[in-house]
Amino acid sequence: MSPANPDPSASRSQDAAISSAALSGQGTLVDQLVQWAELRMGQQVFRPGMRMPSVRQLALERGVSRFTVVEAYERLVARGRLQARRGAGFFVREPDTAATSKRARTTPARAQPFDMGWLVRNMQSGIPADKAPGFGYLPPDLCGGELVKGGLRSVAATAGLQLSHAALAQGYAPLREQIARRLAELEVSATPAQILTTSGATQAVDLIARKFLHPGDSVIVGDPAWSAQLGSLAMMGVNLVSLPYTPQGPDVAALAELVASCKPVMLILNTVLHNPTGSVLTAAAAYQILRVAEAHDLIVVEDDIYADFLPSGVPAARLVSLDQLKRVIYLGSFSKMLVPNVRVGYLAASAEIAESLGNQKLLTSLATPEINERIVHRALTEGSYRKHCQRVHAALDELGDPTFARLESLGLKAYCRPQAGFQGWFDTGVDTIALAALALEAGYLLAPGALFSPQQTPSTFMRMNIATSQNPEVLRWLEATLKIMRRGA
Repeated sequence: MSPANPDPSASRSQDAAISSAALSGQGTLVDQLVQWAELRMGQQVFRPGMRMPSVRQLALERGVSRFTVVEAYERLVARGRLQARRGAGFFVREPDTAATSKRARTTPARAQPFDMGWLVRNMQSGIPADKAPGFGYLPPDLCGGELVKGGLRSVAATAGLQLSHAALAQGYAPLREQIARRLAELEVSATPAQILTTSGATQAVDLIARKFLHPGDSVIVGDPAWSAQLGSLAMMGVNLVSLPYTPQGPDVAALAELVASCKPVMLILNTVLHNPTGSVLTAAAAYQILRVAEAHDLIVVEDDIYADFLPSGVPAARLVSLDQLKRVIYLGSFSKMLVPNVRVGYLAASAEIAESLGNQKLLTSLATPEINERIVHRALTEGSYRKHCQRVHAALDELGDPTFARLESLGLKAYCRPQAGFQGWFDTGVDTIALAALALEAGYLLAPGALFSPQQTPSTFMRMNIATSQNPEVLRWLEATLKIMRRGA
């Protein structure tokens, strides 16, 4: 450990002997550390206003002396990238140029775009699933890749198959009929005309937002919540209002207060196996949520894309079952249980809203790929999808307790123990944005808590995928890195 006031020449000599794996780049270790920090700022890992890791913590993490970190930080201060606050540390500066200052004086304030690109880009970066505890899908050995291949062969062999005609904006009719039958199992009465297929739930949220929301409108969303959904909404300039979650689901008492104070237009909730906590909506909470929505005339969007991960017999309440598509717009998806790149989802709504959203879909994207919808329809009607779901349930049930126990042995604290599914929400005790940045450099993907916050608030929580958290190499790295970060905090 370097002394509190190191001799510069001795520190540089010490740094020169450190393994080249500690930092990579051009120039001295100070140059490399500056390059690293600026790269992370450009990637929005270190965001304006965020406190940088302490000198001691970063020295431990990067394998350099504290003198090197201080010199790098001071250089970043001189470049206008950091601000030094006495007794508090170093903070990322907001861009501050004459042009932006002048623009700020002459242009009305606008909502900042919500940058969710960090997680999305890195989830598509090709990092193998077994090195990605932050992955948002099933790993290859559990997903329905073979089922999709079989469906593709079956569809291709269909006698008289015609794919040259234009697909319907509403979606493949036999699939919508099958979805109506599935909704009936949830005690929801819906006709195929009330169902619109989409390229996953993300497109469904986009269509709904375009129809009902305007810049400046308030929308209540969960905190934490599905990150891509938050990004899509904030890009429209709407005001995201955080509804806190408890281990039992959304805080219903807080909902009533928020609705009264912020006058929202819409409420969006992920009700079953909530991403990222894994909680399930209770019947009592569902009744209270709908009472508040009716009293204040809210549009309610129920995101139920993890429905198929809940085994039969596990109790769960759904808003749509109580409301019967009067004010609730219900979202479902097959992409999570099958494979990520077969984007087949749907929304169910009143006939009037479904028709309007269908017209909007036609004008913005024409139609969704019918061949994908045919593949899903085959899987649903031939029984292979049901068998696949049962296989996944069994595999995740077997992984659940041992994986939670292993992660908790690393010092992670589980927010709650989900009844099913593949997600867990864990408190690490450290800044998970910094942890995720270090993981990327080591070739691993984590999902830091800030990416599930409506305001991207720094968090010690992160989402873990129990199905992709089995690699001993990744767990050893995580254990060692957490120890270093906790010592340096």
